[in-house]
Amino acid sequence: MLSLKELTTYFQEIGADDVKHSSKTYLGHAIGVYNDLKKWGWDEGMARIGLFHSIYGTEYFQGFTLPLERRADIREKIGETAEQIAYLNCALARDHFDEEIKKTSGPFQIHDRFIDQIVDVTDQHFHDLCFLHLCDWIEQVGRAEAWDYRRTAYRNLAIHLGGLALDKYDEAFRNAPEQVWFEEYQWPESSLAKMRRDEESLETR
Repeated sequence: MLSLKELTTYFQEIGADDVKHSSKTYLGHAIGVYNDLKKWGWDEGMARIGLFHSIYGTEYFQGFTLPLERRADIREKIGETAEQIAYLNCALARDHFDEEIKKTSGPFQIHDRFIDQIVDVTDQHFHDLCFLHLCDWIEQVGRAEAWDYRRTAYRNLAIHLGGLALDKYDEAFRNAPEQVWFEEYQWPESSLAKMRRDEESLETR
């Protein structure tokens, strides 16, 4: 198993370390998700998914995208299962995913935006994907102050998972302001303004 230092060095080698992301760098956010997954009970091997959770870009985040032709590189670094979960998090179309999490049981599917097809996902992979997706958001939502982005969907996701995940959601949103932005698939205007200020601050450091 590669060391954490070797994995973070890889981000530097591919030019992904200093990309702006939610008032942090892309690498800073990725390490945050990795650390949170460990705190949430994932073992070292699975928690490393957090480092690569958006490595191919997501439907919203396109600040850095590793070409899909490089998937074998990531499999070699973190293992086939971990890479598959990271890929699913990058590939999923969020509106379709938000409907799937309303199900009480499988079979589960995602709309893979890379190939524009509905694909089957095992129950375990879907569970891990849900856990990762929620952890990713909780790591950044307070910093980004984007409380109203997909607010209903994230609540549904926490309820779908229950247990620790629901506790972590409730903890993160305990002091969140009342919802005022209801176009939930658009980034809230107030958060866009904050994002621009944060980017300007990073550029002047």
